[in-house]
Amino acid sequence: MDNLLEAGPAGRAAVPGTQAIRRLVDVLKVLAEYQEAGLRFVEVAELCGLQQPTAHRMLKALQAEQMVERDAATRRYRLGPLAFELGIAAAPQFNLLEMSAPSLRRLAEESGDTAFLFIRRGNDAVCIDRVLGHYSIQTPVVTIGSRQPLGVNAGGLAMLLALSSSEVDTILASVAMRLGVYGNCDEADIRRLVARGRELGYASIGEMAVPGVTAMGLAVITQFGSPAAALTMAATTSRMTPQRQAELLPVLRAEVDLLAGLLYRR
Repeated sequence: MDNLLEAGPAGRAAVPGTQAIRRLVDVLKVLAEYQEAGLRFVEVAELCGLQQPTAHRMLKALQAEQMVERDAATRRYRLGPLAFELGIAAAPQFNLLEMSAPSLRRLAEESGDTAFLFIRRGNDAVCIDRVLGHYSIQTPVVTIGSRQPLGVNAGGLAMLLALSSSEVDTILASVAMRLGVYGNCDEADIRRLVARGRELGYASIGEMAVPGVTAMGLAVITQFGSPAAALTMAATTSRMTPQRQAELLPVLRAEVDLLAGLLYRR
């Protein structure tokens, strides 16, 4: 039996592999403690009592899984978007919901239409909150908790716009087989929307997943330039015209900037 166990803390037996898990958790805890300033890999190694090559390999593996991010300019590591997403999944009361609630209310009040909050989970956009406006016709077509491939709704499209072209290519290749159920759209449709969104400076999508509805959105960007969430507004296509979108864009951008400032102390 001894060969099936390894020593844990204080001599306690543990299943094989727990030492590696403990080391990973220690790394994540240290990065959380120094999240604002970030840490170089040599500092992570020192604080966690790891050999430098070991710390470097662990950080690279965590980066590949988006649990950590590395600032290209400073070479410092911080917790990444997946750590953020897992926090929301584990605790619905996570402060993103609390912090974003006033923005959603203001967007719904200012526009009169339905405002939504999306987060990214893998290659999907998940709606985690929404607020109805005062206009007589509302479009609460996306329910809280529902998920769709990135690019199919305004929130997912906004987050695609914040990614590099190579990242967009990888995501679309992964979700391609799922796109047909959303208004018979395909990769080419999403690519056209991404190209148009880059020109406009925001996501705009209509008459695709939900006929008769058009929505606009902007991503909430982390301090590392990756999308953590997105705020959107949706209305009937006849109401959400290009001219009206241009009028609402400053309002949407102000709330996105405010939320990013609250989340990342910008």
